[in-house]
Amino acid sequence: MEKLSTQKRVLLATLLSFVFFVIYDYFFIPKQVLSEQNQTITQNQAPQSNVSQPAASSSVAPSAVVSQGQTLVVVKSKGYEAHIDTLGRVSKFYLNDEKFKLEDGSRTNLAGGAPLGLEIRFSDTVINDEAFKTNYTADVSELNVESGSKTVTLTQKLSNFDVVKKITFFENGKYDLDVKLSANAEYFITPGFRPSVAIDSYTVHGALLRHADSKLSIIEDGDLDTNEAYSDINIAAASDRYYATLFYNFDKNLNVYMSADAAKNSVIFVKPDGDFKASGYIGAKDNAALKAIDERLVDVIEYGWFSFIAKPMFKFLNFLHDHIGNWGWAIVVLTLVIRIILFPLTYKGMLSMNKLKELSPKMKELQAKYKGDPQKLNMHMMELYKKHGANPMGGCLPILMQIPIFFAIYRVLLNAIELKGAEWILWIKDLSVMDPYFILPVLMGVTMFLQQKLTPTTFTDPMQEKIMKYLPLIFTFFFVTFPAGLTLYWFINNVCSVIQQIFVNKLFEKHKKAEVKA
Repeated sequence: MEKLSTQKRVLLATLLSFVFFVIYDYFFIPKQVLSEQNQTITQNQAPQSNVSQPAASSSVAPSAVVSQGQTLVVVKSKGYEAHIDTLGRVSKFYLNDEKFKLEDGSRTNLAGGAPLGLEIRFSDTVINDEAFKTNYTADVSELNVESGSKTVTLTQKLSNFDVVKKITFFENGKYDLDVKLSANAEYFITPGFRPSVAIDSYTVHGALLRHADSKLSIIEDGDLDTNEAYSDINIAAASDRYYATLFYNFDKNLNVYMSADAAKNSVIFVKPDGDFKASGYIGAKDNAALKAIDERLVDVIEYGWFSFIAKPMFKFLNFLHDHIGNWGWAIVVLTLVIRIILFPLTYKGMLSMNKLKELSPKMKELQAKYKGDPQKLNMHMMELYKKHGANPMGGCLPILMQIPIFFAIYRVLLNAIELKGAEWILWIKDLSVMDPYFILPVLMGVTMFLQQKLTPTTFTDPMQEKIMKYLPLIFTFFFVTFPAGLTLYWFINNVCSVIQQIFVNKLFEKHKKAEVKA
C-alpha cells in the first residue's frame, strides 16, 4: 500500500479527531438518570470522619438521615419563589420566567436534591441528631422582594445553644447569609446539591471552585474518588448545564470540603471558622445576571478547554444580539465574521488544494518511480512542490484553525442559557434544543456534501476516499440531536465554504487558462 503524504495524514488525522470528539462527547460522557441525581438525603451516606482536622485534610460533613420538612417561609419575587422548610433549608426554588418552564408547563424547581441549600451538619453526632429533629422558628412567614431586599431570621433552639440564620433575599436570586451560634460548635453548611434540571451528556455537572488566584477547579460528578478539602476558595458552585447554586465571599476565603454521595455526585460543604458570613446565589447561569451581582461570578459559566476563545466569542455574540435583537441572526453574523477573518488563510488553503490536484499526475508518476525508496520520493516530491509553489500543508491549515474555533462555539452554544426559548425563523422556536423537524441537520449535511464535491482532492487510498465520502452522512447523524443554534452555525459555515470554493475554483481555472495562452 502506498504511504500517505504528509498533507493526507494531517487532513485525515484532523477529520478523524473531529469525529472522535463528537462521538466521545455524545456517547461516552456519562449520562445520569434524573431519579439518581435527586437522591434523598437518606442516601447521602458520607462517612463520619475526624472533622477537627485542618483544611488540608480530607474531612467531610457527617451524614444525616432526614426527610424534607414542611414549608416555614415563602420568599416571592418576580423571577423566583423560594421555600424554606422547618429545618432552615431551601427546600424549593421555582423559576417564574416563562422560558424556564418545563414541557408540561410546570415551573422549574432548582432545589430538591440532597443536601438542600443552607443545610447545617454538626461534627458532634449527638448534636447533629438533635438538630435534625428540632424545627426552626421564623420571624416572618412570607417575604416579597419585588420592591427591594427583605430579611428573615430563623432560630433553632438546641439543648446547649441556639442557631440563628439571618438571610437577606434580593430580587435577582442573590442572598446574604449570616449564621451565628450562641456557643462554639463545629459544623458544616452547604449551598445545596446542584440543580438537576438539564441532565444531558454534553455539559459539565458537578462542582466548580474558584480559587483566590482566580484559577478554577472543576469536579465533575463521578470524578471524586476521595474526599478533598480547599482553604482558598472564593466561589463554591454546584451546577449543571444551565443553573447553579453557590456560596461566594471575596473578602474572606471559604474552607470547602468536597465529598461524593451514594451516586458519586459531587457535594459541597463549607466549614466555617466561628460565625459564618457569605453571599449566595440560586438561579440561571445567565451572563448578564451574574455580572450584575459581581463580574467574578461569570467564571461559573465554564466553557472547557477553549475558554480563552469561548469567553470573548460569547461577549461578541452577546454584542451582536444587543444590536440585532435575535440570537439566531446573531449566530449567522458571528459565523460570517469568523469566515471573513479566516478568509486570507482559507483562500490560500483552497488555492493550495487546487495546485496539488493539478500536480496529482506528476505526484503519481513519482510515487510509481520511487516506490521502493521513500527517501528519494520525499526529496523529489518536495522539489515538485517548491517548483510549482504548492504547499502540502496549505489545505490543512484552515481546517486546523477552525477546529478550536468550532469547539469554542460548541461550548458557548451548549452552555448559553440565553439561547433557551430563543426563536429564529418559522420552525425554530428554541435554539437551545434540537431542530424538531431535522431541517437544519439535513441542510448541513447537504452543504457539506456540496463542499466535498467542489473541493479538489488528491486521494489515492480507497479507504481514505470512502471515509471522506461518508463524512457528510456521519455528521448529519450526529448533528440531529445537537442544539439548533450549533447546527445553524455549522450550516452557515458550510454555505460560506461552498461559495468560497466556487469562487476559488473559477479563479484558478481563469488563471490556468491565462497561463496556457501565455
